[in-house]
Amino acid sequence: QIQLLESGGDSVQTGGSLRLSCAASGYPLSSVCVAWFRQAPGKEREGVARIYTGGGNTYYADSVKGRFTISQDNAKNTVYLQMNSLKPEDTAMYYCAAPKLPYTLMGLDDRQYTYWGQGTQVTVSL
Repeated sequence: QIQLLESGGDSVQTGGSLRLSCAASGYPLSSVCVAWFRQAPGKEREGVARIYTGGGNTYYADSVKGRFTISQDNAKNTVYLQMNSLKPEDTAMYYCAAPKLPYTLMGLDDRQYTYWGQGTQVTVSL
């Protein structure tokens, strides 16, 4: 059974940092795109960052570029999202997602991702 498990969400103040983790089981995170998405109440789901674990190619939404960093740890079969300089508008439920097929470079279109975690809440206060 394929599972993605996010962790690391918390409540922080503006300017703070958090590191989210996405641990996969039953699904080798090798040569595959893994993405982070977020959804705030009343808003559409938004793609945040993506990494292609086959070579480390990364892609970021403009809203987080320069503040967030996506990375991988192949030994732990885990993808991370380091979030710095957090703002109140970063408040959302954060999800990691992976596609059904490997070896395909993707963007941040959530329709391309098949497997999703349950989410981890990030709250940034003033």
